[in-house]
Amino acid sequence: MEMILDTAKMVILWILDNLVFINILLSIVIIFFQRRNPTAVWTWLLVLYFIPILGFVLYLIVGQDYRKSRMFKMKEIEGEIKYAVRRQEESIYRKKLRLKTPQMERFQSLILYNLNAGEAVLTDNNDIRIYTDGKEKFLALIQEMEQAENYIHLQYYIIRDDELWHDIEKVLVKKAREGVEVRVLFDSMGCRKMKERAWRRLEEAGVQVAEFFPAFLGQLQLRINYRNHRKIAVVDGRIGFVGGFNIGREYIGLDTKKFGYWRDTHLCIEGSAVTSLAVRFVLDWNYAAKENLFLEDRLFAIPEYRRNGNSLVQIVSSGPDSKYDTVRDNYLKMIQMAEKRIYFQTPYFIPDQAILDSLKIAVKSGIDVRIMVPCKPDHPLVYWATYSYLGEMAQAGAKCYTYQNGFLHAKTMTVDGLVSCVGTANMDIRSFQLNFEVNATIYSETTAKKLEEAFENDLMHCEEVTEETYEQRTLLIRMKEQVSRLFSPLL
Repeated sequence: MEMILDTAKMVILWILDNLVFINILLSIVIIFFQRRNPTAVWTWLLVLYFIPILGFVLYLIVGQDYRKSRMFKMKEIEGEIKYAVRRQEESIYRKKLRLKTPQMERFQSLILYNLNAGEAVLTDNNDIRIYTDGKEKFLALIQEMEQAENYIHLQYYIIRDDELWHDIEKVLVKKAREGVEVRVLFDSMGCRKMKERAWRRLEEAGVQVAEFFPAFLGQLQLRINYRNHRKIAVVDGRIGFVGGFNIGREYIGLDTKKFGYWRDTHLCIEGSAVTSLAVRFVLDWNYAAKENLFLEDRLFAIPEYRRNGNSLVQIVSSGPDSKYDTVRDNYLKMIQMAEKRIYFQTPYFIPDQAILDSLKIAVKSGIDVRIMVPCKPDHPLVYWATYSYLGEMAQAGAKCYTYQNGFLHAKTMTVDGLVSCVGTANMDIRSFQLNFEVNATIYSETTAKKLEEAFENDLMHCEEVTEETYEQRTLLIRMKEQVSRLFSPLL
């Protein structure tokens, strides 16, 4: 034992004696061995400088860039979807694509970008319901699952083993015993508090379960980047849900002491866009479960729709496996195409420089830019970075608000009351580059108006952050902002 202690002391002393040399070597690894955003590189170098050795351990846990690796290589679907993409691209290039209302014609370049960069097929027969309350959303989901005849696919970042999940689990088990194919895909980090016995209960009842990017050692999850942040539910290929709600008691207002009222936005879609959500689920399932569900034609059969909708929708997704940051670029292009107003709600507002500059240019061009974020943090470091950028936008002339009635978790954007985007992606660098996300971009005046009305209703529960009020913040808040903003490229 004494020998081990002596050896440990010698190693520690050697490290301390050679700390400068070791830091130089580790800096070389960060700079030269992976292609990264220069801002992120400098941030990591500062971390390494101020926290020697431990800073590099943090880099190994949260900072590695797997974009070039084959870790997330997934089989891309061939055939009909790619054919539909090429056909729609040709229609746009030849000016044959006619959108249903003249106001939408100017968004053809946005449609074309999403087609080219993300193979997001434009569908035109969708009925869309908007849910801003968790109880209503999950009641609708349970009702749709109870009507399932062929399959139920659920994918959530967070699932908690509580009363909400138990209600959902009962339906899943019941339908599995009736012969319906039921699959549940969960993220290892988001569901790290779920016990293994909870998943075993499902499997014993005939429900198929898969874990995305599992931990190395039991519940010890060291890799906080590259998480599957998507929330998708597909029932029989007819009904699809996508948006901000995870599965947990706080999302239905049962944890008011910590969060207050949980304000979120989720969509229920019936129409051809559901096929895109079904494909997105299968791609993720194939990776996690090491299967190929694309061989199962029945999962992609065109159902008979019960509601006749006419909304145009593209399902836009991106992640570390994507060639382009499609979700981020979709936001950016929507901002750049605005002529009258931009409304968006996000729990985390940590934009990159291009989006920040585009929002400022929009404000200075006379466009009504309104940004709404929560008034309370669920992640303090992220919150104070958010508040810093919100203050910068207030100083630029944007109308900025903090939601006071609980926690605002909605990820929505509307442009000119015509085009909207709702999904899982926050307005932050983590959602843009590090997480797997999915959004629905909707070309529908009716949907955009409803989302704008929801935004305006939320204003009754908000405090405005003006340039004057922002300048009056305390020294402590200024310090929190500066420290948090320094780490914003890593958040």
